[in-house]
Amino acid sequence: MLLQTLSFLIFGQRVQVVCSDGLLASAVAANYSALTAEFGEHRPDLHYILAGTSRPGEFLLTCRDRAAVTVLGMGRLLFDLEKDLTIALQQRRPDLLFLHAAALESSGNAYLLAGDSGHGKSTAAWGLLHHGFRYMSDELSPIDLCSLRVLPYPRALHLKRLPPPAYPLPVGDILDFGATLQVPVPALPAAAVCAPCALGAVIFVRYQAGPHPPVLRAISPAEAGARMYVTVLNALAHPGHGLDAVVHLAERVPCFSLRSADLRVTCEVVSKAFATPGPK
Repeated sequence: MLLQTLSFLIFGQRVQVVCSDGLLASAVAANYSALTAEFGEHRPDLHYILAGTSRPGEFLLTCRDRAAVTVLGMGRLLFDLEKDLTIALQQRRPDLLFLHAAALESSGNAYLLAGDSGHGKSTAAWGLLHHGFRYMSDELSPIDLCSLRVLPYPRALHLKRLPPPAYPLPVGDILDFGATLQVPVPALPAAAVCAPCALGAVIFVRYQAGPHPPVLRAISPAEAGARMYVTVLNALAHPGHGLDAVVHLAERVPCFSLRSADLRVTCEVVSKAFATPGPK
C-alpha cells in the first residue's frame, strides 16, 4: 500500500491527512488545495488517516488518533473528515467566533452570507463570484472578535444542487458525490482570498421561490443578534454562552436580511450594495 501524506495550514493549525491511495489523495487535495502547506520539522497539530478496505466503496477514517470508523462512500468520507476537522479547529482556536456562514471579499472587506441550511448560501456565493466578489469560504467563517476580521477558509465550494443555467459549473472540474457538488478553488470564477479581511457586513439569506423580486434590507442590532446567535458553532467557548460576542458584533457591524429569488437578480442587488465595479 502506497501512502500519500497531505499537509494543510488552517487557522494556524498544522493538519496532516494520510491517504492509502492516489484516488483518496486526489479527492482530499482537490477539497483543500488552497490550504496546502509544508511543515518541515514541525509535528502536525491534527492528524487523520483515510484508507480503503477490501469492499468497494467502503473506507476507514481515523480521526485524531482515535479508533478507525467504517464509512460508506467517498462523499460521506470527506463529509465526516470535514465535520471532525471543523470541531477540532474550534477546540484549538476558542479565541475565534465560528459562524456557519459563507464569506466573500470585496475591496478588502469580508461579507458573510448566513442562514439556515438549504436556503441558498452556497448558491448565492457561487453566483456572486461572477459579480466582483472573491472567495473566502462557503460554510465556515471564523471571526477575530478583537480586530473584527474574518479568517479565510477557502476549501472547495460545496453545492447541494446545480446552479441556474446562467451560472454553469465548470465542465470536468467538479467532484460529484451525489449529495454534494464540490468545485475546487482553482476552478472558481474568481480568485480566493487567503488573508484575513475586515468584517464589512453580515447578510442573512433566505431563499423564496416565486416571481417576486429579491429584497435586501438593513436590520436592527437586536434582530441581527437573534439571527446571528443560531449560526454560532462554538457559543460555549465564549463568555455568556456566546451572547456577549454576538451582541458585540451586531452592534458594530452592519447587518441585512436578504430574501433571495432569481439568482442573477439577487446577485445584482447584492453587488450593487456591496461590490466594487468589476467584470461580470
